[in-house]
Amino acid sequence: MDQALVSLLAASIAFVGTHFALSHPLRAPLVGALGDGGFMGLYSIVAAGCMAWMYFAFTAAPGADLGGSGEIGWVIATILTLPALVLFLGSLRGNPALPAPGAGALTQQEPSGVMAVTRHPMMWGFALWALSHIILFWSWRTMIVAGAILVLALVGAKMQDRKKEALMGAAWQEWEAKTTYWPRWGKLAGAGLGLWIVAAAAWAGISYWHLSAAGIPAGIWRWL
Repeated sequence: MDQALVSLLAASIAFVGTHFALSHPLRAPLVGALGDGGFMGLYSIVAAGCMAWMYFAFTAAPGADLGGSGEIGWVIATILTLPALVLFLGSLRGNPALPAPGAGALTQQEPSGVMAVTRHPMMWGFALWALSHIILFWSWRTMIVAGAILVLALVGAKMQDRKKEALMGAAWQEWEAKTTYWPRWGKLAGAGLGLWIVAAAAWAGISYWHLSAAGIPAGIWRWL
């Protein structure tokens, strides 16, 4: 295997592994030793370091070294990225999983918007993004990064449930009873017209930027 790909694989494993370790078994003892601020500083440094390692290894690795899935792959990937953005953007408001004041009160509400789809909309947004790139079967470097993000998103969501149960107790258990881990895709259309419009605009903009960022036309711009 190419040395840069080995480095990228190691960086991706480190990124996912340190995220899981710092978010779960090491969090309590490190917060006890460093305090909340010190822990967040350490967490940010480790995450930034792993992401920088991934970036430089990714840019050094060869691109377009797999066969690709052709036009049908691009169609599926293009379709998947729109609901991915709907889920991600919708998760930024009214989400009790986010570490923000008032999270406990949010669990008392009836789930609406993307929360009616899944209690982990951000994670599933990342998962759909990862799947869209895996489906393209474009390069080993893309498969490695997308695979890491997919594991981080879907395994991380399950681990987040356990962490929130410990931190929030009955409030999170009540939220779990009203929501689902697996998305109820039929409810995505009801996420809100405004959210869909914002997501569609972001989807078009990000797809357009993809050409300058990666040198590959993506989304609707591939056919325009």
